[in-house]
Amino acid sequence: MRQSVAGLAKRGGSLASATMIAAALLFPVSARAQGQQGQQGQSGLSNLFGGIFSGSNPAPSQPAPGGAQTGAQPWSGEDGASGHPLMTAAAIREAAGNFDNCVAGMWPDAARRGITQENFQRFTAGLSPDLRIMDLMDSQPEFSKSIWDYLDILVNDNRLAKGKEILAQYKAQFDATEKAYGVDRYIIAAIWGIESNYSTQMGDRSVLQSTATLACVGRRQAYFKDEFLSALEILNRGDLRPEQMRGSWAGAFGPTQFMPTAFKRFAVDGDGDGRRDVVDNPTDLIASTANNLKKDGWQSGQTWGFEVVVPQGFNYMLADRAKMMTLAQWEKLGLKRATNQPFPHPADKAYLLAPAGAQGPGFLMLQNFRVIMKYNPAEAYAMAIGHFADRLRGGQPFVQPWPRQERELSRTERLELQQLLAQRGFYKGTPDGQFGGQTREALRNFQVSIGLPADGFATSDVLDRLRGR
Repeated sequence: MRQSVAGLAKRGGSLASATMIAAALLFPVSARAQGQQGQQGQSGLSNLFGGIFSGSNPAPSQPAPGGAQTGAQPWSGEDGASGHPLMTAAAIREAAGNFDNCVAGMWPDAARRGITQENFQRFTAGLSPDLRIMDLMDSQPEFSKSIWDYLDILVNDNRLAKGKEILAQYKAQFDATEKAYGVDRYIIAAIWGIESNYSTQMGDRSVLQSTATLACVGRRQAYFKDEFLSALEILNRGDLRPEQMRGSWAGAFGPTQFMPTAFKRFAVDGDGDGRRDVVDNPTDLIASTANNLKKDGWQSGQTWGFEVVVPQGFNYMLADRAKMMTLAQWEKLGLKRATNQPFPHPADKAYLLAPAGAQGPGFLMLQNFRVIMKYNPAEAYAMAIGHFADRLRGGQPFVQPWPRQERELSRTERLELQQLLAQRGFYKGTPDGQFGGQTREALRNFQVSIGLPADGFATSDVLDRLRGR
């Protein structure tokens, strides 16, 4: 479920799922493994679309040493794109050569967690590093999906039809869960559908092998050591069997993509059989996902956000996650619901998100949107979940059109944009082709300087203006 892998592709607790979606989306996308500590692994979405959001990886040159590979491709044998000293080819080979000692050295920590020596030896026997993960961890996409393409892929008729079947099939479980946790069943069903396409795309890597690899090799060893030991705890307790714990390269598993540490915090025994089985037991799965959202602050009876029409001449500097105002205050600034309906609770606080800039629809995001982002810290992901839930409930598509004539900038173009912003004194960071808050702020200030709406939306037109064309 949620939690990302340390900044990778999934929430620190689970999803490596919707995974680094798009630097070009201007959102920190990661799937769940990233969520928990601002990291993320890769699983649901990345499995579904095989690299669309995590980037296509370079074709392997020649097989590199360092252990058996479980993926379809071997490790490329190349330095990681992050430039981290632990991601150089030499460092990876050295760490892989010490893998057995590294795993054995975790026994004292495992013992302190109550794992028996017999189980430690049984579950770690035969483990070898899957170095292909190093390429996946450090992949940098040249191109990324636009927000509208992302939503088109995830919220489609086939997935909606399957979601409605799931809601009907497990109505009793959803009824009991809503009563116990106060979490909207449609949100849970949406997460299930987007994370694993309703249990059909859960990943096929061994969670033990993946987390052991990442605990001993690469740049996130401390984070993944906790994930590896947590996976051993799950097996030691008997909640799951090793063959059930298969998932993303970052270690997220199950239909709603839990990282092992997230499982420990949020998994519950929904049917009282003594096991917390979030893989094959729908009752435990639904209840555990709800418990996760509830503990993250889900507000019962509240939606996630509203599509709004933003008036011409609006000050887009107010479109900032830190600028929370009541819906009534936003209304006074000229924002209206796209459906022309009144806001049901005008005193609720929200922030304005303009994911496609001034040319696209606006959205006022409430507390539950932030909760979804704890599951996966990407605004594009959270919007897909919220919108998919609304559609499962019987809602309609978004009212306003997206600026589909615009194209996403390539990584090379994003890098150039940052360099040009720096030359003009707007950007103070190190150009890297990845868009974060600092780049958006610099872009907004440049837009203001030339009389454009300060929406922070990077387009080819803005790049041309920076080039002086």
